[in-house]
Amino acid sequence: MKPKKFLIGPILQLIVLKFNSILTNQYSALPIALMVVGVILLGSGVGKSKYTTFIGIEPAIAQRISPGDVWQIVYQQLPDLPKENQYISKETGKVAENNTLVGRLIRYHIYVKERSPNYRLDWKLTLADYLDANETMYDVAYPGYDVLRQNPIEGDRAAISKLTRTQRNALVQALTNIFNSSSPAQPQR
Repeated sequence: MKPKKFLIGPILQLIVLKFNSILTNQYSALPIALMVVGVILLGSGVGKSKYTTFIGIEPAIAQRISPGDVWQIVYQQLPDLPKENQYISKETGKVAENNTLVGRLIRYHIYVKERSPNYRLDWKLTLADYLDANETMYDVAYPGYDVLRQNPIEGDRAAISKLTRTQRNALVQALTNIFNSSSPAQPQR
């Protein structure tokens, strides 16, 4: 069997010749030529390297750490925080022990309000929502509304309002540290 020869050289020559003829004749075929070059580059596997990113954009933080696991780390670091996990599951009829105040706070922050989990200010805005000092919280959009027999929003707001400023700051710092510990090192500027 004869070894396969790579046709990259002749293909590139053909592209360059076509591109030159397009530039000298008409501009209407320019988009087609650019698409052909793009298809060839994408087909060559340039984008498959794990070390390249599209225009320097890193993958989302949620891909590095699961928000569903963060609440456990927070309670390890701050064991005095109220769990507020006494609510009954609609599905099982039993206490949903893993449906905690911090878990719902994280889901509200990331999925309902779509705020970044990396910044202290965003967490402070979320706590301000709970304290009725920022944006309105809606019962039907609150995490747990659809899976628990009783909507936990009022109990969660009461629990957050009973925290001292020091406890709220510690909560914000713990959440920020956890989410930032999973992000890659930022380049020094």
